[in-house]
Amino acid sequence: MGDLIAEIEACVPALRRYARALTRNADVADDLVQDCLERALARRGLFRPQGPVRAWLFTILLNLYRNGLRASRRRGETVAIEDMPSEPMTPAAQPGHMALAEIARAIEALPPDQKEALLLVVLEGVSYAEAAGILGIPQGTLMSRLSRARAALRIIGGTSGEPYLRTVK
Repeated sequence: MGDLIAEIEACVPALRRYARALTRNADVADDLVQDCLERALARRGLFRPQGPVRAWLFTILLNLYRNGLRASRRRGETVAIEDMPSEPMTPAAQPGHMALAEIARAIEALPPDQKEALLLVVLEGVSYAEAAGILGIPQGTLMSRLSRARAALRIIGGTSGEPYLRTVK
């Protein structure tokens, strides 16, 4: 059991990265990871070592994220008044920062199924087979979603984001 907890602990940075990329909000992402870890630890007796702990945790996190999206669509989104900017925001002057911001906006515009697949493979470096297992889809479907996501990003942002989105599998 101690080995399982150590494996879970080793996955926390990757879970945080993926959650932040999905939610684009550090606080929401941290809550999502915490919920994921709570669920994993509470149900660790259900884990059967048929696959890596990492895939099991990503599956839990992704299911919690999707459940949260469905719930937020039903109740709507609220924004605290103190979170509203008091002055107009100006974009950063660095070209590299702008390119990353453009890529982030383009990824955010993708349909959820494409975004989830792209972030798992590109951001987390998960293999196609493992990503397909985490998402609960056939590997061919995963590859199709990745292809559509990359094509959409090329259309949305020209070719500026293409080098960042290539993976070798």
